Amino acid sequence: MSASPETSYTPRRSVLYMPSSNARALEKAKTIAVDALILDLEDAVAPDDKPAAREAACAAVTSGKYGDKELTIRVNGIGTRWHEEDLAAAAKAGPAGIVVPKVGSADEVRSLVAAMEAAGAPERTRLWAMVETPAAIFSAREIAQASPRLEAFVLGTNDLVKELQAQHVPGREPLLTSLQLALLAGREAGIAVLDGVYNDVKDAEGFAAECVQGRDMGFDGKTLIHPGQVEACNATFAPDEAAVEDARGVLQAWQDGAGSGVVTYQGRLVEQLHVDIAERVLATHEAIVARG
Repeated sequence: MSASPETSYTPRRSVLYMPSSNARALEKAKTIAVDALILDLEDAVAPDDKPAAREAACAAVTSGKYGDKELTIRVNGIGTRWHEEDLAAAAKAGPAGIVVPKVGSADEVRSLVAAMEAAGAPERTRLWAMVETPAAIFSAREIAQASPRLEAFVLGTNDLVKELQAQHVPGREPLLTSLQLALLAGREAGIAVLDGVYNDVKDAEGFAAECVQGRDMGFDGKTLIHPGQVEACNATFAPDEAAVEDARGVLQAWQDGAGSGVVTYQGRLVEQLHVDIAERVLATHEAIVARG
């Protein structure tokens, strides 16, 4: 049984930052089994390399050589000397999304969208807002609802830790309030919400635990800093075989019990909310399988 069309899903389990100043990295990215790429013009690029990186990122987006990966470009932040040129060039290139660091208010969202449209961004090009400051957390609800063109929140957990004067600790207790507020705002607005990065690329166990935590909290996927993190991330944010079979069973029981008043599956009461969850699980599974 298939999921209903209302539960259409774009896989964003794994979203990998790639420095656009590194031609070898951009070439390698074509072969990585990642759902989405953030072609970075900001933190990963030295000031002198930013113009060339901008050109390389836009060329990658228009090349048609990245298969079904969702391509986005992270521009330099509002107020930097590169921001306006970055935004205009990215808008013309027409990626799936333009990722903007440190978005702190609904007014900034509206200004960014106006600038994208003035630069000729096609309809498919959406805004991804990075949420990484206390101001953004307190304004998350207004930011999330500021424009239909806003499609995703990207959590900037490193900057949040810095701004909170907190520490990176297993379990992320200092960040939980911020993560949950961003999730609440994103879910109310119906946008995607992506978890922040895990810094220690050699700590596979710690990374796996944080992926599980993010999935269980409700994130759509996780941003990554190394190709070696992709496989575990994809596996964690995809429904396993047992979850898929259970979802099919719930939907079949609901269909079979139509009009009977009370529906059960394997001894569990089935209500509309369980059907909605099952449809979302199958939509996720089917979209992932379709990627091959």
